[in-house]
Amino acid sequence: MVKILCIAGTTASGKSARAIEEAFSRNGEIISVDSRQVYRGLDIGTEKSTHEEMCGVPHHLIDVRNVNESYSAGDFVADASRLIEDISTRGKLPILVGGTHFYFDALIHGLPRESPTDAYLRREMEHLPTEDLYSRVLALDPRRAQELDPLNRRRLIRALEIIHTHGHVPERSRSESKYDVEWIIINPPMTELRERIDTRLKSAFGRGLTAEVGRIRALVGGQRLNELGLEYKIVGEFLQGERTEASLFPALSSKLWQYARHQKAWLRKLRDEHVIPATLSHRDRN
Repeated sequence: MVKILCIAGTTASGKSARAIEEAFSRNGEIISVDSRQVYRGLDIGTEKSTHEEMCGVPHHLIDVRNVNESYSAGDFVADASRLIEDISTRGKLPILVGGTHFYFDALIHGLPRESPTDAYLRREMEHLPTEDLYSRVLALDPRRAQELDPLNRRRLIRALEIIHTHGHVPERSRSESKYDVEWIIINPPMTELRERIDTRLKSAFGRGLTAEVGRIRALVGGQRLNELGLEYKIVGEFLQGERTEASLFPALSSKLWQYARHQKAWLRKLRDEHVIPATLSHRDRN
């Protein structure tokens, strides 16, 4: 059974730095588990590590798609499985790190059962605010709602599509993992995490987040921009004249904090399932 190291944590928790530390100490290579870092051009908004920050450690599944292309959980499982085999065959440790928890779950326990798409229903739901989409999932299938990111429109619409077909999102039986998985969970205290989020967000604006969002919007348009995450959606609203510049930081900070709280709930569940102690990065422990 192939051994892999999985590093999961909230946004702004220091996952990437910890992965590099582990790669140096354990002769590893890093596989990104991030549904947005696969796209070229989404750099500041997704907090991609720079080449300098990578410190010479090989990183995989970053910048592998154009932003107008699709990348699914199935694509990730196929790509990550191939990379794990290649890295381990070369005598190195595959280190998977990122914040897309659905990708972790799909790789380790298998993809969910296929369900047909409904183009008419999707067109109807595209016009609804994200908060309304989440409220509908919560009312119709509370169990599934607790597992979803309440800000991820694509996953919310997909959940409602499946609920429309089956009455609920069927629970899937988790298959036995083909990997020997070691987990590291990085879950800073809430007060510390809030400060980290704001510090990182200030840095992102200072490094040109608004200009990056403008470039992406010019390439793909407003609808696709809204699918690329909070940073792109909210800054996009400013670029379209729907909000003031002064509202950008407080709105994004609040939404990212809400997202981090949802991640913390998933991490608690993961920790309880695998009996994993929460940890901080080496840097944080000093």
